[in-house]
Amino acid sequence: MGEVEVRALDGISLSIRPGEFVAVMGPSGSGKSTFMNIVGCLDRPTSGKYFLDGVDVSGLDRDARAEIRNGKIGFVFQSFNLLSRTSAIENVELPLIYSASSISSKEREDRARKCLEIVGLAGREDHHPSQLSGGQQQRVAIARALINDPKLLLADEPTGNLDTKTSEEVMAVFQRLNDDGKTVVLITHEPDIAQHAKRAVVFRDGLIVDDRAVAEQRRAG
Repeated sequence: MGEVEVRALDGISLSIRPGEFVAVMGPSGSGKSTFMNIVGCLDRPTSGKYFLDGVDVSGLDRDARAEIRNGKIGFVFQSFNLLSRTSAIENVELPLIYSASSISSKEREDRARKCLEIVGLAGREDHHPSQLSGGQQQRVAIARALINDPKLLLADEPTGNLDTKTSEEVMAVFQRLNDDGKTVVLITHEPDIAQHAKRAVVFRDGLIVDDRAVAEQRRAG
């Protein structure tokens, strides 16, 4: 910024183990968005290394990162990002259509149907986003994130557009997925949402200022 150097992430070191459910918190400008972009292979660190599933992905080019993203990471965003004129099951199928996978349309449909069942939307496969509530749309987005059986679910403020009751329902889906073995990293600024995770990491000014089990933070705070 002019002559001022701003380190979005200032020499941090963090490990997330398979099967963890981690909430990443911090005020605006704390570095959590940069952290999410690096973890999601959307950006590369200017220095240091990032290992995903044992592979150093920090130096990979754009195409290689895209391949990693499609195969190993499932993204869930605040705004759902569903195609409005497309049914729920077709929205869920999209990552398979864009990938280099050669699976048949029948297998693609079966996998999408199974993912919708996992998030509690069996029977809603043919509904379009306008026919679904906000919580149901977010569950379609979660199902879409699951379609490639990713190693990591990365959720960026997934309840930001939802009311309290619906937020609880969506977070219960993430908890079930984590109980089934999925690694979940959740970006949030809401303490109530972070309570659903098992570990909370707090960023401030590009540094990690707190990192401990949610139960310990609850006792301390």
